[in-house]
Amino acid sequence: MNVQTWHGHATKRAAVLIGCTALVLGLTGTGAQAGPRDLGRQVLGAGDGWGSEGAGTTGGSAADPEHVYTVTTWAEFKAALKDGGDAPKIIKVKGMIDAVSQGCEAFVTDGYDLQQYLKDYDPAVYGNDKVAMGPQEDARVASAAKQDTEIKANIPSNTTIVGVGRNSGILGGSLQIKGVSNVILRNLTIEAPLDCFPKWDPTDDNNTGNWNSEYDTVVVYGSDHVWIDHNTLTDGRFPDSERPVHFGKVFQQHDGLTDIVRGSNYVTVSWNSFENHDKNMLIGNGDGLAAIDAGKLKVTMHHNRFEGILQRSPRVRFGQVDVYNNHYVVTEEQKDDYYIFGVGISSQLYASDNSISLPAGAGVGKVLKKWNESPLTAENNHVNGKLTDLIAVHNAEIPEETLQSGAGWTPTLRTKVDNPKAVPGIVDNCAGAGRLR
Repeated sequence: MNVQTWHGHATKRAAVLIGCTALVLGLTGTGAQAGPRDLGRQVLGAGDGWGSEGAGTTGGSAADPEHVYTVTTWAEFKAALKDGGDAPKIIKVKGMIDAVSQGCEAFVTDGYDLQQYLKDYDPAVYGNDKVAMGPQEDARVASAAKQDTEIKANIPSNTTIVGVGRNSGILGGSLQIKGVSNVILRNLTIEAPLDCFPKWDPTDDNNTGNWNSEYDTVVVYGSDHVWIDHNTLTDGRFPDSERPVHFGKVFQQHDGLTDIVRGSNYVTVSWNSFENHDKNMLIGNGDGLAAIDAGKLKVTMHHNRFEGILQRSPRVRFGQVDVYNNHYVVTEEQKDDYYIFGVGISSQLYASDNSISLPAGAGVGKVLKKWNESPLTAENNHVNGKLTDLIAVHNAEIPEETLQSGAGWTPTLRTKVDNPKAVPGIVDNCAGAGRLR
């Protein structure tokens, strides 16, 4: 985990920035006291998704000079977050800063040893009828606790975090927007945290066992008025395809890229690039959380790009979630085992005007995945450039998961809705970190 090389996302797609500046500034409000190039002073524009509800999302735009920071290390970043409490603050991240610069070895304690762990919990020895217990599991828990303390960064209310230039962000850190209000994340390349100490649960997956990991890249937990804009979120140097296999199961070291959970509300996720990851985004993380989540989890997702994402873009429980003008690119490697929109308990998903690019042979019906009986609206979406009724195709191809149409509400907090035929060109050229000027 101590590899230092980072090539960034800029070389993956051609960075055609002409036109992005005018487009984004036309849709984005800015603080009256600042010029358009001061990203830290920009605020979410009126009518731009659920995050603009009420007083809107302004982050740290009102910060005084003493609460504007430029950070180049993980320690400086965490110190800036703590300084000044909930007073408005702007944190400018310069360059790629590493939350795990010393590698996983720095967190090992109490005699944890992966090879011994694998010997102790080999199903041929330990079986699959009880959870892992014993000295090595205890040591794993202690080691994981050390990593947890180091890589989690708690973001206070009234904070804006922006990347400086085209290649700035965070490697291996977990950004916790937890129990706060009014937060902005922009122009950051964020590499998903790698769980150094995944847990083996012999009883998982119908008693065949499975590896389970911690650490979402960005988690919005019990928070309101959050704007996540023009970031690139990816597994980066550590793709799941390169993870080892133990006990016949992938040694899973990643969790979600951006989860919005536990009564969070009024969130806009715009112009981001989500790349090469399995479990992308939960909106609501439990069927039994109606007391916390019902009437909340109002999220807008627009003009985001998804490529190499296997599932959950998003998976929705309870919330009124507006998903429009996004571009979804399913890869050849994923076409047999993917879904985009997960329809969960009491969800009210409104998905329209999106563009979906599928490889030859991919089932269009898999775009939707039914987890619970919750009607949704899916209108004017294009698959490979062709207008497609996603619900009708799903029901024809997967009749055992018949979905009902009609989310029961109509979004009003939208910026300009682009023709889905134009979405790939607009989004591919303008979404992600380094494409905001």
